[in-house]
Amino acid sequence: MDWRQFVMNLEKLDPDKVEEVFVRCGAQSITFTDAGNKPVLEPMPGETPMWHDTRITGLFLPAADLVQLQDELRHSLGIDELPAFEVAELEDRIWEREWLKDFAPMQFGKRLWILPEGTSAAGEDAVVVLLDPGLAFGTGTHATTALCLEWLDSLSLDGSTMLDYGCGSGVLSIAALKLGCSNAVAMDIDPQAATATRINAQRNKVAERLLVIENAEQIETRFDVVIANILASPLIELAESIAACVKSGCLLALSGILSEQVDEVLAAYRPWITFDEPVVRKQGGQSWARLAGHRIEG
Repeated sequence: MDWRQFVMNLEKLDPDKVEEVFVRCGAQSITFTDAGNKPVLEPMPGETPMWHDTRITGLFLPAADLVQLQDELRHSLGIDELPAFEVAELEDRIWEREWLKDFAPMQFGKRLWILPEGTSAAGEDAVVVLLDPGLAFGTGTHATTALCLEWLDSLSLDGSTMLDYGCGSGVLSIAALKLGCSNAVAMDIDPQAATATRINAQRNKVAERLLVIENAEQIETRFDVVIANILASPLIELAESIAACVKSGCLLALSGILSEQVDEVLAAYRPWITFDEPVVRKQGGQSWARLAGHRIEG
């Protein structure tokens, strides 16, 4: 089946009201995306933030009257002119696999590769993670995830235990298991992330060694390796509880931190963690940092 697509910048329009009109006029799917360049990477619990410049995209059946949709939008929103919009005719395809067009094999460190299914890695000693992020954040394309994957590749993980705090797609915990960890826990408050992680763990044949949970209160032990790749604000707010997950003398890595936020994050963890020098990477006009260190013994 072919489709008709209606894309419009929201500008100052109420996203909920626009979405209601799309639904009323027969939209089969609705997506909000960033029309500018200010990504929202990790909202706090209970938050549903929108971008400063938001774009809405609706998919409609071929018979849908998109002229009527425009009239309904103007009438319901009380405006004379709509913001910039486009109408396109689309051939049917497997939409949930469209992201693969821009997702190629990626290498992190010396051994670790992240691959979409149907591709291959170079090198006989390659450690391969097959990944379909689904609805969750985390493929390795963002600097914050890449920094964590490279750090994992640099470690000797044989027999270690690992906690992936804010797991997203599960890529970090699955990579740790592939690199030698005996078992791991992946925690994320987003049910979609938990679902994506379970699916990816099964695809990589590590599901029996990975416990996926959706509440930090379910963390009942301490770990040899802990990674929290979220953002600076929750990292600071949760510093004591995240540090408490690390065994004495063992490893913690924090990411999702802008360079200008490093000092504040370091200060929050100073009572428990001794950090190495930050590792910084620039991407998309921003400078991201990874902090890695050991829990103070005792």
